[in-house]
Amino acid sequence: MGLIRYIREEVRVIRERDPAIHSAWEVFLYPSFRVMMHYHIAHKLYLSGHYFWARYVSQRGARKTGIEIHPGARIGSGFFIDHGNGVIIGETSVIGNNVTLYQGVTLGGTGKEQGKRHPTIGDNVMISAGAKVLGSFTVGENSKIGAGSVVLSAVPPNSTVVGVPGRVVRRGNLPLPRETMDQNLPDPVKEDISNLQMANTELINRVLELEEQVRRLQKAGEAAGAADGRQNENL
Repeated sequence: MGLIRYIREEVRVIRERDPAIHSAWEVFLYPSFRVMMHYHIAHKLYLSGHYFWARYVSQRGARKTGIEIHPGARIGSGFFIDHGNGVIIGETSVIGNNVTLYQGVTLGGTGKEQGKRHPTIGDNVMISAGAKVLGSFTVGENSKIGAGSVVLSAVPPNSTVVGVPGRVVRRGNLPLPRETMDQNLPDPVKEDISNLQMANTELINRVLELEEQVRRLQKAGEAAGAADGRQNENL
């Protein structure tokens, strides 16, 4: 795709997806447009083996826009970053066509993988603000990731994922019954709440035991006092 054609395509995509853009000229100031211009130059340098210059160009784009895209990432057509500050896209990320990311999104790794370390994002996926997609797996086409979600495993196509850790709550535009949602991922918040509930139950039981012991001691003391009173009367 030639430069002029590419610019026209970027202008069209941004104007279609952001109602705050009122003229084509505004697109040239838009962070998504600016960072993608840097990305395409850096990606060509990366594929040619000029890794230093590829990183140099990509870092210039990151400083200007707050969006960091590794030059090794592969990005399809119709890609759009709304606002974009804080977006990070790792080296081995693969992004399909017509994908939308919002500010604060991370397509990263867990630090444990070798080789392909970052996610593959299918066509027509939307990832909302602050979501983290971490690991080498696929987010299926036409899926949506809710704001602030942390996704650690594969997402089927046509799904909606929310939560920390992320769980599929809708599939094919139909809500999933709670018992069929993915329960394999660890849920540290749920575990902490469960532990607190158990600890609270133990404390309540212990308090009840101590209260029962106090009542018994009081009764024993009252009985002993009554016995002493009778002895004194006999004397």
